[in-house]
Amino acid sequence: MFRRTRRTRNNAVIRDLISNVNLSMNDFLYPIFIEEGSNIKTEIEAMPNQFRFSIDKLKEELEEIVSLGIKGILLFGIPKDKDETASEAYNENGIIQKAVRYIKSNFPELLIVTDVCMCEYTSHGHCGILCDTNVDNDSTLEYIAKIALSHVEAGSDMVAPSDCMDGHVYAIRNILDKNGYYNTPIMSYSVKYASCYYSPFRIAADSAPSFGDRKSYQMDYRNSKEYITKIENDIKENADIFIIKPALSYLDIIKDVSSKFNIPIAAYNVSGEYSMIKAASKLGFIDEKKAVLENMHALKRAGADIIITYHAKDLSRYLKEI
Repeated sequence: MFRRTRRTRNNAVIRDLISNVNLSMNDFLYPIFIEEGSNIKTEIEAMPNQFRFSIDKLKEELEEIVSLGIKGILLFGIPKDKDETASEAYNENGIIQKAVRYIKSNFPELLIVTDVCMCEYTSHGHCGILCDTNVDNDSTLEYIAKIALSHVEAGSDMVAPSDCMDGHVYAIRNILDKNGYYNTPIMSYSVKYASCYYSPFRIAADSAPSFGDRKSYQMDYRNSKEYITKIENDIKENADIFIIKPALSYLDIIKDVSSKFNIPIAAYNVSGEYSMIKAASKLGFIDEKKAVLENMHALKRAGADIIITYHAKDLSRYLKEI
C-alpha cells in the first residue's frame, strides 16, 4: 500500500496550511551602489533596474525602499580616486562614510550594512595589499580593520568584510572592541567562492582586477570540504552572521552549514544570478516572478536566514500578490 501524498496537495487552502517555508520582507537585504560625484543615477547595463547613485540622488531611492518594507541595505562605494593602498576606503570623508552619515540622518529606520573590502578602491583592483603580484594576507588585515572602523565611526550598524583574508574577522573585532564598539556585529563573507557569477557586479562597482584573478584568496568551488574550516575559523574569531556566496549554485553548502552549525546564515543571491533571471525573462524564456519566488524559497528551504538580493524591490510586490 502506498501513501497518497497528493491528498494534501489538491486544495490550495490545504497547501497553504501545511507549507513551512515562507518568505517575508524581513528576510531581505538590498544592495546599493553609491558613486562619488553629484547628479548621478546611472543604470547598470549588466544589471537591469539597478543603478549607481550619487548621495544627492539617494533620497528618492531610499524613500521607495522604506515604502516597500525593505528593512536593511548593503552599501558598496565607488570612489573617484584609487591607489595601491585603497586610502579612500578608510578616508573619514570617503564615499561610504559620507553616505552612511546621510542615511543615518535622514532614514534612521534603515539598517545599514557596509561592505568592507579594497577592490573598488585599489588601482589594481585586487582585495588587498600587493607584494609583487600577490595579495599579502597579513599586511592587508591592518587596512581591512581600518576600513571597518571608519565605517562604524560614521554610523554603520554592521560591517561585512568580503576581502577573504585569513584572520580578517579577528582583526576587525579587535579594533572595534578597542574603540568601544563591542555591540557592532560582523557579517563575514565566510564562504565566498571564486565565481563567474560576480561579473555584472564587477562592472557595476568598477572592481575587476587589472591582472590575474582572485583564486588565491577566494575559495575553489571544486573543493567540497574547505568551507567547514572557513566557517569554524570565523566562529572562533567571533563573527556574528555568516555569508555564503554565490547562493543558487551552492544550496548544498547552505544546507550543510545550517545543519552542522547553530549560526545565522546569509545567502548572497549575486549579480550574475540576478542578471540571468532578467535576461531570460526579457527574452520570454521564463516567468520572472515565478522564477524569483522559486529561487528565494529554495534559499530559505536550504537554511538561509537572510537573503541578500537585488530582487528585493520586486519581491515586495510579488509577496503581496501571492
